[in-house]
Amino acid sequence: MHQMLIRRLVFLIAFLLVPIASGQDTHEITIARVQYGGGGDWYSGDPLPNLIAFARANTLLDIAPEPATAELDNDNLFRYPFLYLNGHGNVFFTEREADRLRRYLEGGGFLYINDDYGLDEAIRREMEKVFPDQEFVELPLSHELYSIHFDFPRGLPKIHEHDNEPARGFGLFQDGRLCVFYAYESDLADGWEEAGVHNDPREIREAALKMGVNLLVYAMLSGRSDS
Repeated sequence: MHQMLIRRLVFLIAFLLVPIASGQDTHEITIARVQYGGGGDWYSGDPLPNLIAFARANTLLDIAPEPATAELDNDNLFRYPFLYLNGHGNVFFTEREADRLRRYLEGGGFLYINDDYGLDEAIRREMEKVFPDQEFVELPLSHELYSIHFDFPRGLPKIHEHDNEPARGFGLFQDGRLCVFYAYESDLADGWEEAGVHNDPREIREAALKMGVNLLVYAMLSGRSDS
């Protein structure tokens, strides 16, 4: 427990002091998209600004309007309390990247993985490098992620059809804290895109944005707790 508190403090100090040292006029929170190797399209789509705008309008989170890009082997990784990883194909982490991502998550960071279709096999393989002693477990409907700001009594909403399977939310944990959330067969990010990109109905886009807010709120609260 004592070591966990130290790691959290180190993470928060890095998060709070790096922007000051750089002389930037920043917002309290900046979230980041993960740039990864392996040939997958980590850069696909541009949904985060819409999610950020919705979160700024519906919460008190002071999130920078534009997301950053995070490389796992760059020290800037520890500036971002929330990481977004998206793609359709292959993902590959070097040993150094896996180690640094594990340190980031152990220190209070949060990773959201969005299966944009075809990501499942690669992301499960690579996350085993990060937490070799864990496998993804499906979150129960009672988990606070589904009710921390907006209520989702049926769990993860289904936003985009892939294989006509139900949406499922999986997690990895650090000392009981959900630190990685993997949305499978849901594709929340499709609902964060501009309305004309996928022609999703308003209620579908709203559900995706609300679930995204839950992810952000949970990440901020759980990452800063002393538990």
